[in-house]
Amino acid sequence: MDSKEQKIANFDPNGVGDISGGLFGLPFTIEESEVVIIPTPWEVTVSYSAGTAQGPLAVKDASPQLDLFEPNIKDAWKLGIAMEEISDEWLATSDTLRQKAEAYINWLEAGSPEVGKAEYENLPAEVTAKGEEFLQWLKSKSLAYLKEGKLVGVLGGDHSTPLGLMHALAEVHDEYGILQIDAHADLREAYEGFKYSHASIMYNALKLQQVKKLVQVGIRDLCQAEAELADQSNGRVTIFYDATLKENMYAGDSWKKECKKIIAQLPQKVYISFDIDGLDPKLCPATGTPVPGGLEFEQAVYLVKQLVKSGREIIGFDLCEVAPGESEWNGNVGARVLQKLCNWMAVSQKRLEAQL
Repeated sequence: MDSKEQKIANFDPNGVGDISGGLFGLPFTIEESEVVIIPTPWEVTVSYSAGTAQGPLAVKDASPQLDLFEPNIKDAWKLGIAMEEISDEWLATSDTLRQKAEAYINWLEAGSPEVGKAEYENLPAEVTAKGEEFLQWLKSKSLAYLKEGKLVGVLGGDHSTPLGLMHALAEVHDEYGILQIDAHADLREAYEGFKYSHASIMYNALKLQQVKKLVQVGIRDLCQAEAELADQSNGRVTIFYDATLKENMYAGDSWKKECKKIIAQLPQKVYISFDIDGLDPKLCPATGTPVPGGLEFEQAVYLVKQLVKSGREIIGFDLCEVAPGESEWNGNVGARVLQKLCNWMAVSQKRLEAQL
């Protein structure tokens, strides 16, 4: 079998992506790669429209279509990026529980009638138990890679899925901050009775004492309790509402200035949690809960670049809520976001050279 050096020598980065290869058509194995992506095909508690469990496959299938050249990063493709096989077992479990959860949510919305009570009253506990198992599975897998010196990203799945990686990073780092790009605050406690809900990921992340700061960008859909939680967090949670960012820019502020304010709130070590619905929904129309407004693609990339330029270190990331829809568009955009996150995380960790 060829070594990584031989693969680099034999690989044509200008050619057509190899659809039989790995992520982005790259030839590298997990062992040879600096960045490992863990796919999490899980969407049990999605409350609007489903499809995100197929997100990892949609992104992988679209990824060989991307060109590998990064104008500001020298030989970015040589870094080595590889994705684990998508777990059929977790996907099947997600599908089964998702159907039960959907019926349960419909029952709740009907006013929790006596008919069905025996069937549904224990379902939240069942889903929570599986959610805990999923968390520990991802934590264990992530820790093993981190201890090998790999950089780790999670590809969801719904936004509940990366909690295990956050837990693993909390064992490796004394403290870190989270930069969340999202339409939603995800600060609900046990939404619809589900502890590990996609709408509760940041509520759960804040239970980790190592998470010193949560900075949310692009928020435009939240409930009063979430806003109050942020307001009463003694500065631990800072929300940059999409409307406020836009109003500042309409009044003459630059996006560079807004990014500077955002980054100033973050500590040295940063985890990026990127919900694709943080982007304008024209870029991700099939995502589970699209909301008008949001960031343009290059706006989001610029924020990540400015974060790296500030000298901060990206210690991990997730990309969640990509759903395939009826075309390759969603997977295409998701793959491009994933590529940028991988490359700029590596630059922040001095694994790649870049002009900033």
